[in-house]
Amino acid sequence: MRAKNWTGCQEAFRRFSCNTAERLGCHWAFGSALALIIVWAATGPLFGFSDTWQLVINTGTTIITFLMVFIIQNTQNRDAKALHLKLDELIRSTSKARNSLVNLENLTDDELARLKAEFEKVQMRAKVRAEQKNGEAAAEPRAEDKRLPISELRQN
Repeated sequence: MRAKNWTGCQEAFRRFSCNTAERLGCHWAFGSALALIIVWAATGPLFGFSDTWQLVINTGTTIITFLMVFIIQNTQNRDAKALHLKLDELIRSTSKARNSLVNLENLTDDELARLKAEFEKVQMRAKVRAEQKNGEAAAEPRAEDKRLPISELRQN
């Protein structure tokens, strides 16, 4: 019973955070916040720029910022997971793609750096080929520029 209640809470928070991020990420929300700041600043002389007057805006913005961090992080985590799944599906469905690239987000930083270096070499080879195709003299790609399987990245 507890797991079902927890799942319900997660789903309710997901819906709440998505709706809130959608509504507060529009130009009307920004305009409203800007108008609120202008009204607050205009009331400064009325309240003598007192500590209480400053505390109102400081407290309000701190609370809103604190809560928005969690809402935005939740929606970004969800978007990132969905994007990874979509990319994984594209990798799996493309015959020339390396299926070992699925779940790259689980590699270490060193493994990702090696893979990045490999892709930079691929980019350079493509540039060389394009230059050769355009009739410009360019160096041939070297044998060490070949693709490394993910398993070799982990061994190095």
